Amino acid sequence: RVPLLTASLSPAALEYVRSHPLEPLDVADFERACGVGVCVTPEQIEEAVEAVIGEHRAELLAERYHFNMGLLMGEARSRLRWADGKTIKNEVDLQVLHLLGPKTEADLEKKPKAARARLAPVEKQKVAVVENGEVGTETQSLLEQLRGEALKFHKPGENYKTEGYVVTPNTMALLKQHLAVTGGQVRTRFPPEPNGILHIGHAKAINFNFGYAKANGGVCFLRYDDTNPEKEEEKYFTAIREMVEWLGYQPYAVTHASDYFDQLYTWALELIRRGQAYVCHQKVEEIKGHNPPPSPWRDRPVEESLLLFEDMRKGKFGEGEATLRMKLVMEDGKMDPVAYRVKFTPHHRTGDKWCIYPTYDYTHCLCDSIEHITHSLCTKEFQARRSSYFWLCNALDVYCPVQWEYGRLNLLYTVVSKRKIIRLVETGAVRDWDDPRLFTLTALRRRGFPPEAINNFCARVGVTVAQATMEPHLLEACAREVLNEQAPRVMAVLEPLKVTITNFPAPKGLEVLVPNFPADESRGFHKVPFQPTIYIEETDFREEVDKGYKRLAPGQPVGLRHAGYVIAIQNVIKEASGRVIELEVTCTKSDAAEKPKAFIHWVSEPLACEVRLYERLFLHKNPEDPSEVPGGFLSDLNPDSLRVVHNALVDSSVLSARPFDKFQFERLGYFSVDPDSEEGKMVFNRTVTLKEDPGKA
Repeated sequence: RVPLLTASLSPAALEYVRSHPLEPLDVADFERACGVGVCVTPEQIEEAVEAVIGEHRAELLAERYHFNMGLLMGEARSRLRWADGKTIKNEVDLQVLHLLGPKTEADLEKKPKAARARLAPVEKQKVAVVENGEVGTETQSLLEQLRGEALKFHKPGENYKTEGYVVTPNTMALLKQHLAVTGGQVRTRFPPEPNGILHIGHAKAINFNFGYAKANGGVCFLRYDDTNPEKEEEKYFTAIREMVEWLGYQPYAVTHASDYFDQLYTWALELIRRGQAYVCHQKVEEIKGHNPPPSPWRDRPVEESLLLFEDMRKGKFGEGEATLRMKLVMEDGKMDPVAYRVKFTPHHRTGDKWCIYPTYDYTHCLCDSIEHITHSLCTKEFQARRSSYFWLCNALDVYCPVQWEYGRLNLLYTVVSKRKIIRLVETGAVRDWDDPRLFTLTALRRRGFPPEAINNFCARVGVTVAQATMEPHLLEACAREVLNEQAPRVMAVLEPLKVTITNFPAPKGLEVLVPNFPADESRGFHKVPFQPTIYIEETDFREEVDKGYKRLAPGQPVGLRHAGYVIAIQNVIKEASGRVIELEVTCTKSDAAEKPKAFIHWVSEPLACEVRLYERLFLHKNPEDPSEVPGGFLSDLNPDSLRVVHNALVDSSVLSARPFDKFQFERLGYFSVDPDSEEGKMVFNRTVTLKEDPGKA
């Protein structure tokens, strides 16, 4: 019989009861936790308020009665947990009056609103608010968004405080064992299926899982969900890990669902013995949809299911002839999800040992349990599986982690499904999974997107519960920010026009020192040859000058960037068709010439190279939406998504560059060395232009 306590309805009492579920009530411990018998004197209250006001004295004198008095109350209450709130308020009012005196007319005026916006509330947890695919500019770092209690996730070992978490008589003992294994450390996992290449949506999942662990001093597992042997290939395992590490994360351990096949099978037998699973012979098509008929085998005897499950393992049933199903109804109404099915496909790691394989619904939570995951972070569509997650762990009396859901990240003007990308490759629309027009992570790397830009993009999108669908130009903006700091400047000419300097100022060629980063010359220089023959962009010359045109034309000189010379037209040489093929110019040192209207880039003794210029692969925002694209996504391909410039020229300082090295081609954009480069012919991919195309906004 529990005695009636005056603190029985206090927050402290409720917290005590929540943190000691199913345990006999220790009255003395309960009363201590609730402050029963604690006496707080008026002198203690006076001293606590005096100390708090002393800490904020300068701000109080400056802001007077516009100061947030609730702050004083809160800090005083935190020092004297069991003090009466009303008494504290009276003491605060009294001491503030003594310090500031009575209110003046200025004190009674409304305080003007602060110019700086307040941070978004916890759920949004992104200063960058997503609206119609647009992201604000002021963004917390991802680690700031994930650190501590920012997301209101449970602390390790306090799983039972999560809404919807099922507490059993063994829960507290299992959590105690769990804490003994983890030492209270946060543990997450990134669990991709190794049947395709990761895309931009996975980048958010990687950042969320690895980032949450990193932000809170924990660890993250990379666990391959390799339960579909016919779809898995070694190249996917390799590429997934490579992309995780490319984004800057190191897995605590690399594991596979197949590592636990023996334990999962043992638990399946135990589930049958407990009357919670049975062997069923309904066909796949019979149990599809929202209202499938109940299985006629749901109540078959336990011993019979045990024998039949053993027959499944021994290969006595054909594919589709028998499954093991769990006895539960999921949130979406799906009844008795399948735990095991027959597949006569060798596994890349276990060979021919198994001809039955577990499903996601069965495997996922149990692998989380085995690895003592504290926070199982999933995208929103897995919310319908949360109850089955808790049910299965509790049905087997094993440690039960907590599943938390977050919103998917989608991008407009693209497709990311494996099936659709394969169709694009088969039809020749793209070359492969890493074609720079795609938004797989390997494609983004090949195009030249820095991993920091992708991580920054995920941070700007924010940790949201709602699905975010973003415009590609927002990712491009993140790339520009990073590349502006990382990519050294070089000069290149895409459409070369030969220029001969008739009064070259030296008997032989010169060398010009060009800063790698003109805004910060401390970051070094590279040498560029300067010869009597140079090449400029065709578009930097016009025979007739339009209003507003500032570059080279007859009677309109221009400066050569970094060279210290101004050139002026002497003669225009044309071929028979009238096309300009060469310019003859004179040069004057910059300090002796009138300041030109513009400076242009140029190359001399350059390297020949190929440059690939990319645009969006699809014409419409949602190429998979039949209302937008009735003919299907393959009918929406942009015919101008790739333009190859075969005879571009770049200055020779890039000769030693390796695949994925990045440069800013002055006045043109950011470019990355493509792996197709070979000796004598470098290939560059344009990552992004220097400025956003206003047509893409």
